[in-house]
Amino acid sequence: MGIAKGRNVLPGFGLSLGFTLAYLSLIVLLPLSAVFLKSATLSGAAFWDTITAPRAMASYRLTFMASFGAALVNVVFGSLLAWALVRYSFPGKKIVDAMVDLPFALPTAVAGIALTAIYAKNGWLGAWLEPMGLKVAFTPLGVLVALIFIGLPFVVRTVQPVLEDLDAEYEEAAASLGADRLTTLRLVVLPTLLPALLTGFTLAFARALGEYGSVIFIAGNLPLVSEITPLIIITKLEQYDYAGATAIASVMLIVSFALLLAINALQAWAGRRAAGMG
Repeated sequence: MGIAKGRNVLPGFGLSLGFTLAYLSLIVLLPLSAVFLKSATLSGAAFWDTITAPRAMASYRLTFMASFGAALVNVVFGSLLAWALVRYSFPGKKIVDAMVDLPFALPTAVAGIALTAIYAKNGWLGAWLEPMGLKVAFTPLGVLVALIFIGLPFVVRTVQPVLEDLDAEYEEAAASLGADRLTTLRLVVLPTLLPALLTGFTLAFARALGEYGSVIFIAGNLPLVSEITPLIIITKLEQYDYAGATAIASVMLIVSFALLLAINALQAWAGRRAAGMG
């Protein structure tokens, strides 16, 4: 029996909106409000000194730059991996496809220990890289490697469904009209994938900003060198400096929200552009 036209299965707009706002307030807004309220217990000078301390500033630079760089790397290589999984058949394809989700299931501390064991001076790869002057473990490069590891699935799983829906006939039509591979990629494939690429980038970037477990082992946590902001927050909490921890957390929240808002605006523009070209 069909549903009457104009009738929704879920309750009316008012009730649905009420449930939505109540759930959002309990899960998201109240905890975030507590962060700002606790940091407000500091005087203006103390708040400024806390968030602009040299150690905090160095951690901001490392956290945001490493997160941004890891998301960019994942957009490139995650897209290539998604392309290979969708467009080609090869032995072990299902195993590779399942391994993409491994960072989701693997505890972050285990991932950090594994990466450290591999890239340390006496590790499988570190023993080869360090004699060539490329030190990964206990450096900012190690932070980047850990963030790439945990962010890869977000890009692959976002781009993969779009590629599956992208008919190869469009590429064949472009080729039959004389377009080379680069032109086909630039004018046919990328405009369709752009919204998904931006979504994957946003998810990977947001995930990297708050990552802690997989980073602290491989980073070495050297102040002013390889110390991430989440570690400073945890350290202050262990020292019962709750106001200082929430002050730094509020900076992370504000900057992260501004960056994500800008990326989402870019994503909306890309979606409208792709719809206009369709």
